[in-house]
Amino acid sequence: MINSSRIVVARKRRGYTLNDLATRAGISLQSLSNYERGRTEPTAESLAQLAAALDFPESFFYQPDLDPIPLEAVSFRARSKLAAGPREGALAASRLALELHDWIEDRFRLPAADVPTLGKPDPETAAEMVRARWGLGHTPAGNMVHLLESHGIRVFSLPPEYTDVDAFATWRHGVPFVFLSTLKTPERGRFDAAHELGHLVLHGEDRSLVGPQAEQEANAFASAFLMPRTSVLDHMPRSPLVSQILQAKPIWNVSALSLTYRLHDLGLLTDWQYRRTVIDLGERGYRTGEPNGMPVRESSQLLDKVFANLKAKGCGLSDVARELHVTPKELSSWVFGLIVTSRSGSNERLAREGGGTRPKLTLVR
Repeated sequence: MINSSRIVVARKRRGYTLNDLATRAGISLQSLSNYERGRTEPTAESLAQLAAALDFPESFFYQPDLDPIPLEAVSFRARSKLAAGPREGALAASRLALELHDWIEDRFRLPAADVPTLGKPDPETAAEMVRARWGLGHTPAGNMVHLLESHGIRVFSLPPEYTDVDAFATWRHGVPFVFLSTLKTPERGRFDAAHELGHLVLHGEDRSLVGPQAEQEANAFASAFLMPRTSVLDHMPRSPLVSQILQAKPIWNVSALSLTYRLHDLGLLTDWQYRRTVIDLGERGYRTGEPNGMPVRESSQLLDKVFANLKAKGCGLSDVARELHVTPKELSSWVFGLIVTSRSGSNERLAREGGGTRPKLTLVR
């Protein structure tokens, strides 16, 4: 039997309204509404038209319900300003990515979650506490995606069409998840990862991840986590010039504007100096990009290792996509654009747990 809820998920994933999909699939609006409500079952011809219009295999629509992700459990930034289409599309993509996570978890032993939920400390203190717990001290943080993954946070990418969605975090069955845009500068991606870590630490599973106060707290946490007070005070003079800021930002791999904000926050720039520095950086192009920034975006180490292991066993990304009943292009959009092919001529598959011991993934922090 066709699962009507999967038609809804696929439609939202593509960003289509009911009218859009009806037109693209060449079926009546009333018929589509009935399909989505489970009142009637699509004919074989109608299903083929829907599958083609949505770019999902027909088998996708015969699978069980996807786990829901309640909107209130997601840390969307400026949620009131985010249009329903991109928001629902990003949520649909994340629900699909959770299917991949479960498929991987059945076959590999993943790092256990090590994310302290610290109640209600101020963000600066919380950042220091997490750094201490994770053994970072006051040194600059390395690859943020690798760091999150090594502490049990599952990190996936957002499909590139959601240009208005920077990142978001959520909890599911006690496991923390972060979804990151790949469209921002590498420095912005690092800040987004730290921002979402702030939501997980400060707001946990039993506090709201949304609202202006939650956003301010997560921003303050990210700033303090990436640019520890002691480290910044050790490296930066009082009243630094713009040239000194640009020279120093690679120490922490942050944007020039983020470092400027942190310098002002720590009292190394006066209000006037801060405003002038922001104007100067804007004139140099640092509001819309990061000239001479990091050359490579940080991406997943865990997914690299998973797919390398699978490839060695003859199982490529297209094989995994087939098992999840999605296209390789769809799957690739959740895994930072990884493209993995199986070994030529091999039909080997990695069995679900029960046929052997799941290999443990060793992640470098």
